[in-house]
Amino acid sequence: MADPSIDGQPLCTDDEQALVQAKAELEQWKSKLEKADDEKSRLTLDKLDTDERKKEAQSAVTSLMDAQGRLALEVANKMKEIEVQIQGIEKDSAHLRSNLERLCEERKAKKAETDCLQRRFKIRAAIPEKRIKFCGVEKAERDGLCCDTEGVFTITQRPCTLLSGGEALITFEEEKVAQQILRLAKCSVSLDKAKMDIKPFCMNLEPSAKFEVHLIVSKRTVQVTQIPPALPDERMRDRLEISFSKPSLGGGEVERVSYDRSIGTAQITFLNTGVAERLALKRRHPLDTGMGEMMVDVKPLYSYQLKKFQTYCGAPVRSILLRGIQDVMEEEDLQDHLEIHFQKPSNYGGEVESIKYVAHGNEAKAFFTEDTAM
Repeated sequence: MADPSIDGQPLCTDDEQALVQAKAELEQWKSKLEKADDEKSRLTLDKLDTDERKKEAQSAVTSLMDAQGRLALEVANKMKEIEVQIQGIEKDSAHLRSNLERLCEERKAKKAETDCLQRRFKIRAAIPEKRIKFCGVEKAERDGLCCDTEGVFTITQRPCTLLSGGEALITFEEEKVAQQILRLAKCSVSLDKAKMDIKPFCMNLEPSAKFEVHLIVSKRTVQVTQIPPALPDERMRDRLEISFSKPSLGGGEVERVSYDRSIGTAQITFLNTGVAERLALKRRHPLDTGMGEMMVDVKPLYSYQLKKFQTYCGAPVRSILLRGIQDVMEEEDLQDHLEIHFQKPSNYGGEVESIKYVAHGNEAKAFFTEDTAM
């Protein structure tokens, strides 16, 4: 083994140890350098991998942001479309509401016009039963012929007006008093603790009708109804004649029978008077059909005509309408105050014939008759 030397010079023991130590350290540093290079390579690879993932992430974020932008644009466009639709719906709704209000007003106007026309031209009404007193015969029977019973009834529709809540109708004994009140723009009525301004109005009544009903009641013929179609026409006419000719049942000798199977009615004419009246008063009569007995209805046979139909209208000259009355006290007390106020000559009033006040929330119908006051 050769002796260690540096540049051809032999080394001492200490130098040898230092050199060995230096070599050992050099080897260590070489090892560390290799490790450092390996770590550097690994870190470089990691960095490259991280950069690649970063680029992918950035690309994904960019795509998401683009998608978000597109969605935001679509949402904004959709919102604009919805707002336009909402505006259109609101416009249509407002138009429909306007049309509905207009149609409601037109309906009210048409209903008011219809009610007015019905009041003006309606003549069909339920007429209460009246007791009629027989005063005498104007024309006697001649040559054995029977004259039917004739009657003439005059129907007069009484004019009327509807009083609403807060209105009063007052009638004076003199026409001039009503005219004086109508010249006033308002009437200040003194109450217990306050004053109330009331406006007078002239009244125009709706047209009314008057006509005559000419009624003719047959003395020898009755109307029979509720006849069942149980037999042929000829046989039914025979059974009717037989059933109504029996004196024991109130009948009499039959002159002729007219039968209408389609509506189940018949007209039976007797030879003598009195039989038809007697049967009509009974109202029911037995009919023998040969297969059994049944009851039929019997009524007097009559005809009528409407004649002398007239319409007329007018305005009450002694009556006025008061409006704008407030319910400041009881209805009767307020009516008394109104009557007292309009009786005083100092208030341009006069003697009151009648007065009617209608409280708020109520209605009343006032009827008028022909004015016979002087």
